[in-house]
Amino acid sequence: MIPTYEADLFTDDALDDPYGHLRTLRDLGPVVWLEARQVYAVTRYEVVRAVLADGRAFCSGEGVGLNEFINEGGRGTTLMSDGVEHDRLRTVIGRPLTPKALAELRQEAHARAAALADRVVARREVDAVTDVAEVLPTTWVPDLLGWPQAGREHLLDWAGATFDGLGPLNDRALAAGAGIHEMADFAQKVAASDLPDGSTGAGILAAAERGEIDAGQCPMMFIGYLGPSLDTTTAALANAIWLFATHPEQWDVLRRQRDRVKQAFNEVLRLESPISCFTRVATRTVDIAGVTVPAGARVLVSFASANRDERRWDGPEEFDITRTSAGHVGFGHGEHACVGMGLARLEATAVLSALAARVERFELCAPTVRKHNNLIRSFASLPVTVVAD
Repeated sequence: MIPTYEADLFTDDALDDPYGHLRTLRDLGPVVWLEARQVYAVTRYEVVRAVLADGRAFCSGEGVGLNEFINEGGRGTTLMSDGVEHDRLRTVIGRPLTPKALAELRQEAHARAAALADRVVARREVDAVTDVAEVLPTTWVPDLLGWPQAGREHLLDWAGATFDGLGPLNDRALAAGAGIHEMADFAQKVAASDLPDGSTGAGILAAAERGEIDAGQCPMMFIGYLGPSLDTTTAALANAIWLFATHPEQWDVLRRQRDRVKQAFNEVLRLESPISCFTRVATRTVDIAGVTVPAGARVLVSFASANRDERRWDGPEEFDITRTSAGHVGFGHGEHACVGMGLARLEATAVLSALAARVERFELCAPTVRKHNNLIRSFASLPVTVVAD
């Protein structure tokens, strides 16, 4: 018998405080039926890793969202494709995101982060979301893509709508429809324009001219590059500052040991995973940790739960930047692991390093406001006082 869980994981209350629900799901068993959403769920670390690693048994080409409309509209994208098609798309979008390509961006990333940190210190009281976390993702990343200045003011709303649209067909997903269509329409216009030489967007268009991808796929590839680069990195940075503000002793450790910045960012991603979950579809009747799941079943794969699994982590709810957290699944796992994770790491570690060099501590100075998004775990507002050296 597969245990059933009645509560809806996508209410405002559950999004505000998901971890009690996830702990209960882990304790119920390796596979649980979510009655409210009519899907199976896997929440334990080893099971999540196994499902993500087996692209043949658990496909993405049938969509990774929780409603038929987004899954139908997203088919054929990097996120929602499999096998040869996925490899072809990922090769094109991944060229400017290789370690060698990102190494060439490192100096600029650190220069931008240093300028940002100087502004933050000068202002003293800031909103860590709008004044810190959103800055590089909304300015530098669109520059890299070659996205025009006009329309950038909508990018964060459009990206947020995309992740809301990947959730169940609730009020948030329904309200996201307009933003998803607006972003798609704008991406069509960008794909038909002249983009700056050397930009990622120009490289995607050139790949289409060489026949590596279909020209009609270019707009969705722009969105696939830009959308996740905005919301996930913004969420991760905001979550990092909140964690360091509420755990000042960990900020002290980072300031003393600056070489731990990558390790610290991994711990942020583990404890407060920016993307809570995606889904997969079973391509055949399959055994998951001794539980039989039928062919065609949709399976919710919880990154956020796996990253707090007591079976994998000691003291999983504790924030400890000296922990070895590199095995987390905050960026997914397997062939569909986030293609832009290197760029996200570059941005986040550059910003955290620049702040660690200038800021003694962060203090929460007003109530925080959580962002209610079906898939993204972050803040809408995070007011902090910055105490400089």
